[in-house]
Amino acid sequence: MGSLNSVLLSTACFAPVQYFTKLEQFEVIYIEQHEHFQKQTFRNRYEILGANGLLSLVIPVVKGRGRKINIKDLLISYDTDWQRNHWRTIFSAYNSSPFFEFYQDDIRPFFEKPWKYLLDYNMAGLEVLTELTGLEPNIQLTTDFEAVPNNNVNLREAISPKSHKFPPDQQFKPYPYTQVFTDKFGFTPNLSILDLIFNEGPNTMVILQKSIF
Repeated sequence: MGSLNSVLLSTACFAPVQYFTKLEQFEVIYIEQHEHFQKQTFRNRYEILGANGLLSLVIPVVKGRGRKINIKDLLISYDTDWQRNHWRTIFSAYNSSPFFEFYQDDIRPFFEKPWKYLLDYNMAGLEVLTELTGLEPNIQLTTDFEAVPNNNVNLREAISPKSHKFPPDQQFKPYPYTQVFTDKFGFTPNLSILDLIFNEGPNTMVILQKSIF
């Protein structure tokens, strides 16, 4: 990476494989907490693969009228029972995967315990998932908007459900692994890290490393 030893990422909910390769690739990970919330991003959604194809699961948030809300102040909404619905969907998609039974007790609390703020929810999930994958990233929250060193790679927007709108990530090439519905859909790349850990378990780190170019 030369002098580019740090990366700026948005917060993300059960982030995709590409996001986790950056945690392995860079020495310092800055996560933006002072940006305004943006809809239709991985900040409050994640993608898994079910029996009928790609599923985008969204965490509802409380949005004030006509004002922009800093991501660190964004509240999770419980007007619907999204936690129960998400867990039922995850269970249906992955209960037959090789490592679901092994990891489910680590993941299920995120669909039982209430969190007030989206950022806190995401950071708690990130902590658990880095432990499960064996990653040991140096993660720091920004102190101000985009307050990071000059020798930083800004990927806040590039890791996105709308990746076609951004230049290809030349340092990420999804390494294929066997998924629950591979026989039906073939390999579906860059799903939530949940897909990778449930399917590959202790081999997750190897897949992440093989996806870095």
